[in-house]
Amino acid sequence: MVSSIGVDFKAKDIIVDNKKVKLQLWDTAGHERFRTITTSYYRGAHGIATVFDLTDRQTFEHVEKWMEEINKYAKENVMRFLIGNKSDLVDKRQVTYEEVRVFANKLNIYYVETSAKNNINITDFFRIATQNYLNKYNFELEKEKSGVALDYKKLNPNNKNKSKGCC
Repeated sequence: MVSSIGVDFKAKDIIVDNKKVKLQLWDTAGHERFRTITTSYYRGAHGIATVFDLTDRQTFEHVEKWMEEINKYAKENVMRFLIGNKSDLVDKRQVTYEEVRVFANKLNIYYVETSAKNNINITDFFRIATQNYLNKYNFELEKEKSGVALDYKKLNPNNKNKSKGCC
């Protein structure tokens, strides 16, 4: 597994409630030396997932600091998510589910445990996060105000007026 260095970008299309949604994913490094770079990406974000390593207690202990950064630099209504990764390494686990659950409840944020290596809960997380976003916000109004990057289209195989091009 290769750690993020600086910032990495991916685009991902998913289907939620029979709607195609295009996500822009910005993977920013969690190392202290990249903090000034990564905070600039918070401003335009609609959702921020803070990921920590379940096998490394120190990464969980830094989550509170990252949440403070999100409070400082992100939009007030940004959706926040907490992800404990490496759930497959049960014998190496240093952070219990219960302590993270209490922490997440205190902050009123969604928490999920994943394994990127074994693709456990990754797809479900993106689907649930996107569904929560679509339920929480009036998407069309948000799109008009900010030029949001989500491509929110009803999937209809009978639709003859499909737009062509990149956007």
